[in-house]
Amino acid sequence: MRVLVVEDERTMADAIARGLRRHGMAVDVAYDGLQGHEMAYVTRYDVVVLDRDLPGMHGDEICAALVESGALTRVLMLTASGSVAERVEGLQLGADDYLPKPFAFDELVARVQALGRRATPPAPPVFSVGNLVLDPARRAVTRGGLPVDLTNKEFGVLEALLKARGAVVSSEELLERVWDANTDPFTTTVRVTVMTLRKKLGDPPLIETVVGAGYRVPEPVVTT
Repeated sequence: MRVLVVEDERTMADAIARGLRRHGMAVDVAYDGLQGHEMAYVTRYDVVVLDRDLPGMHGDEICAALVESGALTRVLMLTASGSVAERVEGLQLGADDYLPKPFAFDELVARVQALGRRATPPAPPVFSVGNLVLDPARRAVTRGGLPVDLTNKEFGVLEALLKARGAVVSSEELLERVWDANTDPFTTTVRVTVMTLRKKLGDPPLIETVVGAGYRVPEPVVTT
């Protein structure tokens, strides 16, 4: 899941980003409204965690712009005010959810995860290819009935390939969906991650390299 945190209180913004990354999300951070608006325009995020009172460009304007663009991005708006009138106003602007400060971090994570599930067309409960099974909800992978221990990035790459349903996914697309904006676009990290992922998944190999295009996995079987 790709998340943008737009929050001018740097300590809070960085803490939110660190916490979401620990839950396997790719997180970018903007510390003012103008930067946040530009990043949200350039990159397709699943969820934007958006402070309402921002310097440069108000959170209300960013939210309205995202709604007007027709993007599938979901907006979780943060505010220091917890009044009912403030929450209603934020939701009327097009925010998908509203969380007053201070908040419990576990609740923030749960809300971001819930919004992320709504940001893309519904994913099937379980993917399977041959004797490989990936369960996104449990973040679990097995092959031949045995668990496969994957890092967050390896899991993200495998999930992205399975969601493509047999289509080729380029390295650039994988960088955008699984890593954050701080990743060097010329890095070999995708190739290295795919290489270690292949080793962990074992034989027969499932991930195919399409020279000059990217990677693919045979179209998975979807089960409920």
